[in-house]
Amino acid sequence: MARHIYACPLRWSDMDAFGHVNNAVFLRYLEEARIDFMFTQATEAGAGEFAGGSVVARHEIDYRRPLVHRPEPVTIETRVTHIGGASLTVSYDIKDVHPDGSETVYVQASTVVVPYDLAEGRPRRISPVERKFLSRFMDEAPAVAAV
Repeated sequence: MARHIYACPLRWSDMDAFGHVNNAVFLRYLEEARIDFMFTQATEAGAGEFAGGSVVARHEIDYRRPLVHRPEPVTIETRVTHIGGASLTVSYDIKDVHPDGSETVYVQASTVVVPYDLAEGRPRRISPVERKFLSRFMDEAPAVAAV
């Protein structure tokens, strides 16, 4: 199973008064990774229908440890954990991967995405081409675990 990897830059404005990345900013990080995955990568793979419209139905986030600002980007690893008829779940790990192979995980999250027909103003089914693209990134184990 493939994973989508996105190097997300950290911005000085992402920090809060306590000196670490504000919890709400992580939603923007997830959005950046999801756009790169579902719009850029999917379009390059011939499954560009997602770029025509989609909406977020749900986010779930577990904050594991503080992330402080630094010049290096943080890695966002994305995979698909559910493909339904008219929705999918994208799961993420926001982390650092160290040279020795160990990882520091800051956030584990998931997002339920619904493909949306903007012209019709309603949800739409996942196309066979989209399903084939998403299946390459399918992982049965969700990122968010009970704590």
